[in-house]
Order: sequence, then C-alpha cells, then structure tokens
Amino acid sequence: MDSGRYDHGGSGHRIPLALKILIAGGFGAGKTTLVSALSEVRPLQTEEVLTDAGIDTDDVSGVEGKSTTTVAMDFGRITINEDLLVYLFGTPGQDRFWFLWDELAFGALGAVVLADTRRLADSFPSIDYFEQRGIPFVVAVNCFDDSRRFSLDTVRRALDLDPDVPMVLCDARDRQSGKLVLISLVEHVARQRGEPVPAA
Repeated sequence: MDSGRYDHGGSGHRIPLALKILIAGGFGAGKTTLVSALSEVRPLQTEEVLTDAGIDTDDVSGVEGKSTTTVAMDFGRITINEDLLVYLFGTPGQDRFWFLWDELAFGALGAVVLADTRRLADSFPSIDYFEQRGIPFVVAVNCFDDSRRFSLDTVRRALDLDPDVPMVLCDARDRQSGKLVLISLVEHVARQRGEPVPAA
C-alpha cells in the first residue's frame, strides 16, 4: 500500500515532492534566460539595470550588450506530474552577491553550471563551489550566436573537469534544450546515488 505524502490537515490531498535545482554560472552566461525558458509560471526575477556606478565592479567584456544583472536570484517552477515539482533557483553571477549562495544551495538536488565560451574562466567559481560542497552538477555550454564553437572535450580540458561530470551543449533560450540539460542532471544524480536512472 502506498503510504504517499498526504496533507495531515484533514484534506487528504497528496503533497507533491519538491526538488530544488540551482542554475549557476558567470555573469551574462544565460541563467535568467534559462530559468525563464523552463518555468511554467512567470518567473520571479531580481534583475537590475547596470549603471555607471558599477563600471569598476561589473566586467562586461565579451557581453557588452548586457544591460541588466541578477542581484538576488531568479525563481521558476516546473510541474513534472501531480507528485513531483521542480523549483529552479538562478544564482547571481557576480562575486559581491556570493553571500546568497549558501542559502540558495541548501537542500538542492544538484546544479547546472552554464558556461559561456566567450568568458569561460567565469565558470570556475561555480564549479569550485559545487565540487567543494559535494553537490552534483552538470556543465551546460550555452551556444551564443556570436561565440566560437568548441568541442565538449576542448571545453572539458579547459575547465579541468572530472571525467564523470556530464557536459552538454544547450541553447538557454530554448525550452526543449533546457529540459535536456535538467534530464542530464537528474540522470547524473541518480547514477551517483546508485539509483535507477529515470526514463527520459
């Protein structure tokens, strides 16, 4: 008999399991775009306009067209079925907002590190963060229209990733592409835990 998760307030309704996934990466890597593409509800965003006051703080080299930045987090939701919800938390990409990361990472199933080949070094802080805390992650190389294309092996070597860390190409603007990234993460977590890999 399925014990399930039920509301003990007397309604008898099942309470869905909620999974938390972080979307991380450097400044301008496409985190807000990915959360927006995936979320079934209008995502909560904490975007602020970049101003002259941040010139010495916000390095926009390689992403000169970027005019806003996330100052707290992005939040989105995906309903897999009546028993399973996925909550997406997009992390701020700049160093001065890193004090928020520990709160956002608490209880996370895993993370997606969005990599931008125009600013690949910006991926290192996110990768280091998750490696040091033992949080499973995948690296998704966001294929910007104006960026050079590199093989995944080349990017893996440049990032000095462990062989078991999955890498995928993605387009953060495309919902289906984003779903494949999340599937890659869930499969990776299942393998690490020795659990059956869920059917895609």
